[in-house]
Parts: sequence; C-alpha cells; structure tokens
Amino acid sequence: MTAATPYQPLPNSFRRAVCGGETLIGCWASLASPIATELLGIVGFDWMLLDAEHAPNDVLTLIPQLMALKDSPSAPVVRPPANDSVFIKRLLDSGFSNFLVPFVDSAEDAMRAVAATRYPPQGIRGVSVSQRGNRYATVANYFDIANDNVCVIVQIESHKAVDNIDEILAVDGVDAVFVGPSDLAAAYGHIGNPNHPDVQQAIARVFERAQAAGKPSGILAPVQADAERYLSMGCRVIAVCADMGLLKAAAQTVQKHFMQKQADRK
Repeated sequence: MTAATPYQPLPNSFRRAVCGGETLIGCWASLASPIATELLGIVGFDWMLLDAEHAPNDVLTLIPQLMALKDSPSAPVVRPPANDSVFIKRLLDSGFSNFLVPFVDSAEDAMRAVAATRYPPQGIRGVSVSQRGNRYATVANYFDIANDNVCVIVQIESHKAVDNIDEILAVDGVDAVFVGPSDLAAAYGHIGNPNHPDVQQAIARVFERAQAAGKPSGILAPVQADAERYLSMGCRVIAVCADMGLLKAAAQTVQKHFMQKQADRK
C-alpha cells in the first residue's frame, strides 16, 4: 500500500498487505463524522479504524464514512460493537471488508468471528443478492471471491485471551491479532496504566507468539514513544493517533496559548 494508490476493496489490498507483513500505520476514527474521516483519509494513513464499539456509530453513520474514504489510500477497517454475526453481516452488506473484532478470548470466539464473514460452506454469512457490498449485484463473481477478500483481525483484551493466544493465532482465517491496551491493563488489575510492567509483559507475549505463528500483531498507541517502542518489538499494524485526540490536543494548544497571552496582559 502506498500513499499514491487509492485503496481497492476487490481484490483486498489491505488484507494482502497485512498478510504480507507490511508495516501499516493507521488512525482511529471515533467522531462519527464523514467530513473528519474524509480529511484524515486525504492525509494518507494506510488504514482508518471506524469504531462502532466505543463511538456513536451505526450502519447509517458508517456508510457515509466508507464513502468518504473511497478515493483515499486509507483502507477502511471497522470495529463492530461485539463479536456478533448479525451486525457483522450488516457491515459486510454495507461494503466493509476489513474487521477488527473486539474481545476475542478463545479459539472458539475467533472461529465465530471468521465464520460470520464467510459465506457457506466456509462460514455462516447470510446471502443477500443485491446490496452495497457487491455494488448492488454488479460484481458478477462476487459470491466466488467474497470469502477470500475479507480481512479478520481479532482483538486481544483479556488475561484469558493472552493465555489462549497460540490457539487463537492457529484459527484459519484470523489474519492478525490486535492488542487493546486499555482493556488489557484493566484485566491485569492496572486500569488506566497500560505501561505497567505486567501489562507490557503480556503485550510482548502477544507480539512474540504472533511472530512465532507467522502472523502480524497490532495495537493502538497514540503516544509516539509507545508506538515507536511497539514497532521495534515487531508490531506491524499500529494506530498512532485518533481523530478525537488530535482535535482535543490541537484545541488545547491554541486555547492555552491565547489564555496565557490574556494573562500576560493583566
């Protein structure tokens, strides 16, 4: 994937890059705004995470954001609110092909996530003849190629998931694992402190086991020093910023500057 090439859902260039072990730099989108998503897509991140778990997104707010990324190099990745086959089916029919599935604790959870994204006999995805995902029935061979063009990344967010990491990685159709550092910190008894040594040790274990299995690992790391450390540890799919954080930090910088100017005049 390069900044000069628009993302192509068919064939799935993001999945090819993930499975090829490329380093992919992403941005988290939680504002549920197609304008903000379009702007960030133009900036040229490799991928954009559109969040429906911890953001006020549903299918009708996600589709305009998907449209906003159509001509950008940023591959849209969606996080459903849960590992739920019905919601995943609706996202597939809406046109999403890259998924970050939250709270996958076991091989069984991972198999359920993969099955939700595949048509029978490989999975349980329900069949709609004409929907946005197959460009309203204009992709003639869609049912033949759809299963091979969905990327499934599963999120490791609990003590149980870390304990089961080898079994999760072994599931066919799991393309990568992705650490949720905040929930993992809470699970290890250090809520709000993902840099605690216990949590960092767990993160390192996930990265190491993923490398041993020949699959990429990812993480959300909006602090630059953290992101660079995780990259040096072999992490390959990394979100280095978030729309909400970028807006907040920029606004606070401007506000602080002019409030200080006002104070200096007094």
